[in-house]
Amino acid sequence: MRTLVEKSVNSLHQSYTLKVLREPYFDPHWHFHPHYQLFTVLRGSGTRFIGDDIRHFGEGDTVFLGPDVPHLWRSDAAYFEKGSDRLTEGIVVYFKIDFLGTDFFAKPEMRGIQDFFQRSARGLDIVGDLREQVISDLRDMSTKQGFGGVLALLSLLHKIASSVECQEIASPGYTNTSKASETERLRQVYSYVLHHFQEPITLEEVSSLVHMSEAAFCRYFKSRTHKRFIDFVKEIRIGNACRLLQEDKLPIAEVAFQSGYSTLSNFNHQFRSLKGMGPREYRRLG
Repeated sequence: MRTLVEKSVNSLHQSYTLKVLREPYFDPHWHFHPHYQLFTVLRGSGTRFIGDDIRHFGEGDTVFLGPDVPHLWRSDAAYFEKGSDRLTEGIVVYFKIDFLGTDFFAKPEMRGIQDFFQRSARGLDIVGDLREQVISDLRDMSTKQGFGGVLALLSLLHKIASSVECQEIASPGYTNTSKASETERLRQVYSYVLHHFQEPITLEEVSSLVHMSEAAFCRYFKSRTHKRFIDFVKEIRIGNACRLLQEDKLPIAEVAFQSGYSTLSNFNHQFRSLKGMGPREYRRLG
């Protein structure tokens, strides 16, 4: 794997790293690293990949990840257009389990945070009132350094660990079976699908992209992502449909077409199989 995060995560001046991100788009590379990560999106939208979970993200999306949980916040296509004036913004905090010493979080007083760290192996969505509190605390923490920054981080971890407003993201039992050297291959597949999901996508073209036979690619993709490639494409398409249903007033048939479906009946069937309801009901509830 290209050391996209490792090369810049560790701080020379602090035991943890906090960054305020302001870029045309979020880092478009699928990757993982040995740090815990707390990240909130202040501005921007796109598709989020965490472990084996895929969903649309927007402003306010706030997540806590354990070490080596593969992830990617892929900004919408409009952010990559030439001449685009769109910007993304976020705040991210990285730290390792031993950033305050090898035994600090093994102390009895840290039991709640220990349990929280264990849950984060699947990634955790921070929701509800807690999310607004965490975003406010991160903004405040971005102005602190030294001892004040460490105290702010510990207080924030305690607040999150003590709350019930955290939801597991990846499937139960999910484990990262990817090797660091393989992330570029998965990145190519993800990028291709995100650029072409509105068109027919064949196994032949995707497997040739990563220089594998169709059968070998299917086995590889399922072993690394815990899902079939055809289901992955469906989740991308339905995720796009959900975004359109929430944001626009397009007719359902147009939503289907812009999400890669040539027939409305197939779109309705695929949408219901994934969301447990039809697109019209989803729009009303949104």
